[in-house]
Amino acid sequence: MEAAIKMNNMFKSFGTKKVINDVSISIAPGELIGFLGPSGAGKTTTIKLLTGQLRQDMGTATILGRDTTTLNHESYRQIGIVSDNSGLYENLNAYDNLLIFSRILMTDKQKITGLLERVGLKDDMKKMVKKFSRGMKQRLVLARALLHNPKVLFLDEPTSGLDPGTTIEIHKLMLEMKEGGTTFFLTTHDMTEASKLCDRIVLFNEGKIIDMGTLDELSVKYNTEKRVKILLTSNETIELGLDPENSTKISDLITQDRIATIHSQEPTLETIFLKLTGRGLQ
Repeated sequence: MEAAIKMNNMFKSFGTKKVINDVSISIAPGELIGFLGPSGAGKTTTIKLLTGQLRQDMGTATILGRDTTTLNHESYRQIGIVSDNSGLYENLNAYDNLLIFSRILMTDKQKITGLLERVGLKDDMKKMVKKFSRGMKQRLVLARALLHNPKVLFLDEPTSGLDPGTTIEIHKLMLEMKEGGTTFFLTTHDMTEASKLCDRIVLFNEGKIIDMGTLDELSVKYNTEKRVKILLTSNETIELGLDPENSTKISDLITQDRIATIHSQEPTLETIFLKLTGRGLQ
């Protein structure tokens, strides 16, 4: 099966600063992949390279089988992009913003109201966009990106600044589209978002892929301490390493019916990232 997105040995510099440094990855059709890294890691630049907004210095990239340096109008009809600087018509209302793009993309305008409802803007569809909050604008940009049912959707921090309820609805919408075959390229520094949504997670820092895999693969790989957290019936909490001596202690606690709950202590994505890079995700 041909990759929906593919990068081979990609490099990009601005002046003397190397922003993308030998990045290679293949993303399958219908895969939801998350680039997880702090601000300034190079996530947005990667999207700009893949969508033809920038050209790499070295290496190659394709999207839906087409070289990203030769994307044309037909290519962009199959691609959606959501970022915090996507242009909106501030002096038009939300509905008319989508109506313009519906005409450009030659899609059914009947979809507009339903999309606005899904992103929580149905009651504000006649409100001027210049009066929208940052979060409301982000939701409108998302609705606009979904108008033409793109085969590949790039989401650059899509839920930044949104309330929890709207974030949940957007996550539901993303998963529905994924089931329909849409490929997602998600950039985020939110480890909870990445954990909930992504088939694979790319740990990205200073323009490099430092590791990638499923959440379970990464958790197992970096679970070097192998500990469990135990809540006793006395409400006391203890942590024990998984070794022969502690296995006997745990067995004794079970025999004595003293354990209320027991949980393994795999490292979080934040912990893994900190271990690999020496810096946090924020």
